[in-house]
Amino acid sequence: MKGYWSQVGARLARDPVTIVALVGLAAILLMTVFAPYVSTGDPLTGSVLRRLKPVGTPGHWLGTDEIGRDMWTRLAYGARLSLLAGVTPVLVALAIGGSLGILAGYVGGRFNTVVMRLMDMFYAFPSVLLAVGICSVVGAGLLNTVLALSIVFVPPLVRISESVTTRARHFDFVEAARASGCSSLQIIRHHVVANVAGPILVYATSLTSISMILAAGLSFLGLGVPPPAPEWGQMLNALRQAIYVQPWLAALPGVMIFITSLCFNLISDGLRSALDVRLAH
Repeated sequence: MKGYWSQVGARLARDPVTIVALVGLAAILLMTVFAPYVSTGDPLTGSVLRRLKPVGTPGHWLGTDEIGRDMWTRLAYGARLSLLAGVTPVLVALAIGGSLGILAGYVGGRFNTVVMRLMDMFYAFPSVLLAVGICSVVGAGLLNTVLALSIVFVPPLVRISESVTTRARHFDFVEAARASGCSSLQIIRHHVVANVAGPILVYATSLTSISMILAAGLSFLGLGVPPPAPEWGQMLNALRQAIYVQPWLAALPGVMIFITSLCFNLISDGLRSALDVRLAH
């Protein structure tokens, strides 16, 4: 398996689109880490005397928002909360949904039926409405956003994990390990997980772009990160009235959401191609 993953890494390194997406995502991550050093002020402090300055204003090269706060500073700090609200739910759902799906796929029988029918109940609600409904009940805030989106993403990750595990448990090497007396836990850890991790990881990466958009949407509706904390969805909501005065300024948070989501989508596509053995030759 080590040789296989080395080949996957080599194929990713030869994919220019994936490399560009990785570089773009790395730049955004660096912006979040070094926000205090690359920003030009306090993201929470503004002045009505310099409100809605256009892009290119000296000292505020991306302009200022509706109460005079520097947009570049707000975007840099906002990346922290936006990525946290977008990536964390997928990681939580991956841990819970991936484990539950692999267990259901390997065990099968009544346990599989109970788990999958329970997941089907969540599919009765559109993901957006389910997230909005949960946040409406538990209230706004970063923690509640993560909770709501984690609940939304567990069912699809359970389904994909169960699907690939059901196929993997009938592979010859799994049957051989079972016949040799290996315990179920050993088989899952050393044989099943290694062979289903790729498809699950690809799917989880694609969900991250959706999570970014949903998290921003919840903040835009006032159900996510509350003001004055800098978060791209909340910034988009605050600047919606400025679209008639400074349209480019109002579009900046949306551009950041689009670029970040696009990077995750392109990385997911690159991973899918790199993991496809048939494309290696």
